[in-house]
Amino acid sequence: MDEEIRKKILSLLDEHRIMTVATLRPDGWPQATTVGYVNVGLTLYFLCGPDSQKAANLARDDRLSLTIDHDASQLMEITGLSMAAHAHAVDDPEEADRVLRLLPSKYPQQASLPIVMPTRDQVRIFRVVPTVISVLDYSKGFGHTDTVTCQRLNPAS
Repeated sequence: MDEEIRKKILSLLDEHRIMTVATLRPDGWPQATTVGYVNVGLTLYFLCGPDSQKAANLARDDRLSLTIDHDASQLMEITGLSMAAHAHAVDDPEEADRVLRLLPSKYPQQASLPIVMPTRDQVRIFRVVPTVISVLDYSKGFGHTDTVTCQRLNPAS
């Protein structure tokens, strides 16, 4: 992966904290849902209820599409990420605890408030590893995207 595009992807991941994930329902229809996330390099993590539709969908089919973006005041200022990825439940207690410790860092304005984080037993944590990343940047032209095909990523990539 080109270093400039890698830096752009990491910058966009670090600037945001909300993504829309789309999983496949049993009837084949996509289900899009907004979730918070943290990332370690290019690997993303999100939490959901253990009995949620997302968790059930991903137990059947680990494929996931996602978008990360924000509202732009000008059309030609739109930037964001779109990814095709695989999502796997985090079963390792140490990895799960690391993710839970990272989440409050995405919300620094709440540092003075007591945040009661769920325990790893109360949630399902998913590790999201991208296979294709599209970097959307309208400043380079209407609808401009740079697409990167990822090799198997190390979670710390």
